[in-house]
Amino acid sequence: MHAITESTETSEPTHSIHAGKARLRKPTPDDGFALNQLVAASPPLDPNSVYCNLLQCTHFSDTAIAAEAEGELVGFVSGYIPPNKPTTLFVWQIVIAKSMRGQGLAKQMLSQLLRNLAGKIRFIETTITPDNQASWNLFHSLARDLDTPLESRVFYTRERHFGGQHDDEHLLQIGPIT
Repeated sequence: MHAITESTETSEPTHSIHAGKARLRKPTPDDGFALNQLVAASPPLDPNSVYCNLLQCTHFSDTAIAAEAEGELVGFVSGYIPPNKPTTLFVWQIVIAKSMRGQGLAKQMLSQLLRNLAGKIRFIETTITPDNQASWNLFHSLARDLDTPLESRVFYTRERHFGGQHDDEHLLQIGPIT
């Protein structure tokens, strides 16, 4: 997973929408196809099937958040609670539309998601490739804001787990969150 990227979709309006104008909300099945298209337009994010994105917007809607501006999906955080770690939110993927980049929307979405899950989550985990500086910056900033440690280690390796076809993925853990 590349935790965050920004869409380079050319069909988006050329004017900038401010992150403060984005409405953060629980995803619905109506977001599934739009999420699929947003991720597809956001390399190097790993695309999923529309069906998978529909499941993210339904089965995992309590651990996800959508950002909408001017009637368009402009951001999405997908996550889940691993069955063997019931107090951990694993952030699977974050995608931000080009029109919203550099405005702090990803952090706003993560912060809102944590408020939604208050009292249930003590740790946040995600995996990030070494070259995804936007994600490293985001999660370091979030850990600072939460005044909690951030630890990282190699989790999946290029050769052993990806057959040489994908960069290493580092597991980041933030917490404990009080």
